[in-house]
Amino acid sequence: MIAGLALYLVLVAPPIAAWLERTMVGHMLLQIPLLALAGGLVARGIFGRHGAGLAGFNAAGISGLLVAVFVAAVWMLPRTLDAALRDPFVEAAKFASVPVLIGAPLALSWPLLPPVARAFVWANVISHAAVLGWLYRAAPDRLCARYLFDQQATVGAALLIIAIALLLALRCMQSLDHRGRPDGWRSADRARTPASRV
Repeated sequence: MIAGLALYLVLVAPPIAAWLERTMVGHMLLQIPLLALAGGLVARGIFGRHGAGLAGFNAAGISGLLVAVFVAAVWMLPRTLDAALRDPFVEAAKFASVPVLIGAPLALSWPLLPPVARAFVWANVISHAAVLGWLYRAAPDRLCARYLFDQQATVGAALLIIAIALLLALRCMQSLDHRGRPDGWRSADRARTPASRV
């Protein structure tokens, strides 16, 4: 919790915020994810890893995941990034909503999600990163009025690299997981899995 609060205070400090927001990569791919991380660390410190106090509102982690996904989609829009740079109220909304409505629900929901839901989330993150990267690279005009065209192309390239890296990491984790278990692990795990998580 202390680490999350310290990270948040660093990110909202005007010199650090201005430095990150000077480039589109810093704004979209550094500041926003780090704000979400700060919120997740604070939420874990308050509610614990599984968020037992919120179990009635976040069964199987689905409710929290939906909140995080929809709010994250809003802050990935170029028009929203422009508004945050232009309007102090939108900037304040970013600093409040990203930790509370993206980082916190995601951190509390992820341990509760069944394996199928986690795989669905990874697949969507990778595909969205790839599609957005391609769009930013292929767009003939600037999508963010506050950032130059070359910064937009850099974000596109970074998103494509992130998508490839996540895909390779996911494949490696699956390969190591399968390699470390005997041939009958699926049936054994299924037999041990509680009915509520099937």
